[in-house]
Amino acid sequence: MANEKNNYKIFVVEDDTWYRNFLTYTIQLNPDYEVLAFENAKDCLSNLHLKPDLITIDYSLPGMNGAELIKKIKEVDDQIQLIVISGQEDVSTAVELLKLGVFDYLIKNEDTKNRLLNSARNALINTNLKTQIVELKEDLGKKYDFSKTIIGNSDAIKKTFSLIEKSANSKITVSITGETGTGKELVAKAIHYHSDRKKSSFVAVNVAAIPKDLIESELFGHEKGAFTGADARRIGKFEQAIKGTIFLDEIGELDLNLQAKLLRVLQEREVTRIGSNNAIPIDVRIIVATHKNLALEVQEGRFREDLYYRLLGLPIHLPPLRERGNDVVHLAKYFIDEYIKENKTGKITLSSEAQKKLLEYSFPGNIRELKAIIELACVLCEQQVIAADDITYNNEKSINNIMSQEMTFDDYTNLIIKFYLEKYDDNVIIVAKKLNIGKSTIYRIVKTDSFQKLLKK
Repeated sequence: MANEKNNYKIFVVEDDTWYRNFLTYTIQLNPDYEVLAFENAKDCLSNLHLKPDLITIDYSLPGMNGAELIKKIKEVDDQIQLIVISGQEDVSTAVELLKLGVFDYLIKNEDTKNRLLNSARNALINTNLKTQIVELKEDLGKKYDFSKTIIGNSDAIKKTFSLIEKSANSKITVSITGETGTGKELVAKAIHYHSDRKKSSFVAVNVAAIPKDLIESELFGHEKGAFTGADARRIGKFEQAIKGTIFLDEIGELDLNLQAKLLRVLQEREVTRIGSNNAIPIDVRIIVATHKNLALEVQEGRFREDLYYRLLGLPIHLPPLRERGNDVVHLAKYFIDEYIKENKTGKITLSSEAQKKLLEYSFPGNIRELKAIIELACVLCEQQVIAADDITYNNEKSINNIMSQEMTFDDYTNLIIKFYLEKYDDNVIIVAKKLNIGKSTIYRIVKTDSFQKLLKK
């Protein structure tokens, strides 16, 4: 077992002296098991502070039967594994005990020895898995500690911190806005992993990245045979997120028809898979994000007003990097430290000239662009010091000096397409809408030799 403990503490609760000794001897055949034996429930309960990993319980104890003892143990520590050992084979009793959280129900017979060792081993494996899951959840919470991962001291980002904390302590729907690359998903994860839903799933869906004819199935699921190609039942993202959080990124790209269906899901708190008539209740927290102005989208008829107000909840706007002042330098130093850890290099410093150059740039790609620039600078720098010349902007010419160059119309077009594809993570749908051209036009331009040569520069 990965990460398993070397020693386990096991309690044996049995009023029959001979059988208590037999169970103790059997369990101690495994040198990793430390056994403490008790003849009654009272003594067992008074020693729970010793933190046993597993307790075997005789069901017919004097003064307090096995079911009563189990309930009291669960009240103290719900993580302790329990195995009941009974002299009678009673199916209804076994079922009730399993409902109470008992790991196994064994009968006292000639097979008890082997069954007990196997059951104890399996129960402790289960304990290890539960412990690892808890530790992973805690690690995720630390990973998305917004005070450590959302770097900055500007007034704009401090306001964001305050709103994240308030939303984490509430069940309200959260709508996150901001330019591409400002860290919207990072904020959504920080909210989830600091909320009371952190032990359940965080399910992220990029609405803009899913084809229109597949989005309904992706969100709500479908039954086998619901449509051509539905070869098996599919559980939708909303079902996957039950008891947890669903993050709908780029919600402004959702088709109007699907907006109506999403609204119904939010109102009824239930989903119906495609091809089914059975509604499935959902307990899901909603966090949405968009780089668009949804209020303007509503005015222009591209987004439903009723859905807009349903999703608005607590709005969090992430400021662009150009409005965060010296946070650029703080973030740059953070990315340098991350590069050092990942690549096991020596200390790398950021020169004052490099800092000045960073502060003078507008960062259209925001934090994502800054990270890429710093990683490249770490590779290019000499003597572990990042100089101004190591800070390179791939799109600097296309933004600042494009009109001063003597180029053909096709060359200008290529630069514009390249810039927008980089800014919007190669999302052709968004770029086509931004430039008011067809997707096929973008695909055609990208395939040209002149565009391919531009990419290689």
